[in-house]
Amino acid sequence: MTLRIESVAAGKQGAVTLAAYLLTICLALLMLQLYAGGADFSLSDTDMDKAEAKWGGARKRLQAWQKLLESGTSLPTESAKLQTVNRFFNQISFVSDAQHWNKPDYWATPVEMLGSNGGDCEDFAIGKYFTLLQIGIPLSKLRITYVKALNWNPVDQAHMVLAYYETPKSEPLILDNLIPEIKPASQRQDLIPVYSFNGEGLWLAKERGSGKPVGGSDRIGLWKDLTSRLGQELN
Repeated sequence: MTLRIESVAAGKQGAVTLAAYLLTICLALLMLQLYAGGADFSLSDTDMDKAEAKWGGARKRLQAWQKLLESGTSLPTESAKLQTVNRFFNQISFVSDAQHWNKPDYWATPVEMLGSNGGDCEDFAIGKYFTLLQIGIPLSKLRITYVKALNWNPVDQAHMVLAYYETPKSEPLILDNLIPEIKPASQRQDLIPVYSFNGEGLWLAKERGSGKPVGGSDRIGLWKDLTSRLGQELN
């Protein structure tokens, strides 16, 4: 799958430019760098009470997530971890940012997504990313990936998925909220990759493999809005 730069400007119905994509991704890298390895997503009984008061029904969803964070480390293989986490998050309802948060673009934390029982493609990918890190998948094997999704509704749309690389040279497996199955990138002809990133860097999507490194998270500025909410969602 070859990167088509011209497709980026058509994403989100032509409203998002390549520069805007790069800015969003670069800002996101700061959050991923700061919280990928040492984040503490454990929730106390008091936290659960606050979540239930803020989002009715949140306790059950967040307790299920806490159980997954605790038990997921004992799953026997990385494949089992991918399948379990992908299934768990794909139970959540897809809701646009405009409808769910009354904002054109909002990146929810996993607590916000699960507590409110809704999110868009970015929230699915980020929730899976953080959860897999917590249960033992190495950071180097995970990349949040911007793609152009073809022949969906709308017909072509900017989209985000999570890619897993068994080795640096492996064809990635794609964890996506659009379909329930985890498939190799070669079987997702409906997705055109644009950029991928994690807490270590930013890559230009060149092939179905790892792509070309184009930047590091040490060059990223502050993304105050999102980072300030992590761990503070229930205050």
